[in-house]
Amino acid sequence: MYRKVEDFLLDWSHASHGTIQVLESLTDDTLGQAIVEGHSTLGWLGWHLATAPAYFLGLVGLNVETGDPQAVPHKASEIVEAYKKVALAVEHEVKENMTDEKFAEEVEMHGHTSPRGAVLRLFIDHQTHHRGQMTVLLRQAGLPVPGVMGPTKEDREKA
Repeated sequence: MYRKVEDFLLDWSHASHGTIQVLESLTDDTLGQAIVEGHSTLGWLGWHLATAPAYFLGLVGLNVETGDPQAVPHKASEIVEAYKKVALAVEHEVKENMTDEKFAEEVEMHGHTSPRGAVLRLFIDHQTHHRGQMTVLLRQAGLPVPGVMGPTKEDREKA
């Protein structure tokens, strides 16, 4: 759980930068890559990461605008640009409208209450989870996998 705005913003900066690295690895031709047919695709996951901030920030009383979560773009560049825009909006909203005291206040979430700082921790965990799914799909699609949380196999082979 976050207790300080500064701590959230530091983690958000790192997490959003890593997500941008993953999204920038996408190509238009690989947006349909799924682990198996019928599962989440690279395009859907990327778009989900670009639109989910509206939901999570809404839970804590903040507002960011995103595209329609159901309208997954067919261009990788559109997903990247939408995510970059929302990542900056998240930073701005938290800086301008949150305080350390507000992080401790309880908000409604899925039928129970939770501190805002805990909801924002869940938001970053949610992003990390889906970014991890995407790295597996990137590898399956034959695309470069960025070393977001440490060196990749390719990074180690270069050293």
